Amino acid sequence: MLHHHVSGAGIRIANQLKSNKLLWMRCYSKNDVIGPKIIPIGQNYTFYFGVNVFQTTRFMCTLKQGPNYRHYQNFTAFKVLDTGGMWDWRAREDGIYLEKEFGSFAQNPVNMHKEFDWIN
Repeated sequence: MLHHHVSGAGIRIANQLKSNKLLWMRCYSKNDVIGPKIIPIGQNYTFYFGVNVFQTTRFMCTLKQGPNYRHYQNFTAFKVLDTGGMWDWRAREDGIYLEKEFGSFAQNPVNMHKEFDWIN
C-alpha cells in the first residue's frame, strides 16, 4: 500500500546524470507499480509505502538513462529485512549509488556508495 506521507519506509530516486540526460524509472512490488516516470536532471522522485505485516515488502526498479535509454540497470530498490528505512538512490554517469537512512524499519544506516554499474 502506497502512502503519500512519511511512514518509515520509502525510496528516493535522483537524477544526477550530466549533459541534461533524462532518467527513466519504473518500480514495482507485489502489490504496487510506480511509473514509468521520467526524472529530469537535478530532480528526484520519492515515494513512501507501508510495510506488510510479515515485513517482506520488496520493491524492484529499472532505471534507464537517456537520451537513447541504452544504459540501464534492474535491481532490488528496497527490502525490509535488509535494513528498511529510506533507500536513497542516485543515478550518476559512472553508476547507481545508494544511501540507506534511518526510519521505522532501519537498523543500520549505510553511507552513500556505488552499488551498481550501468548495463550497456
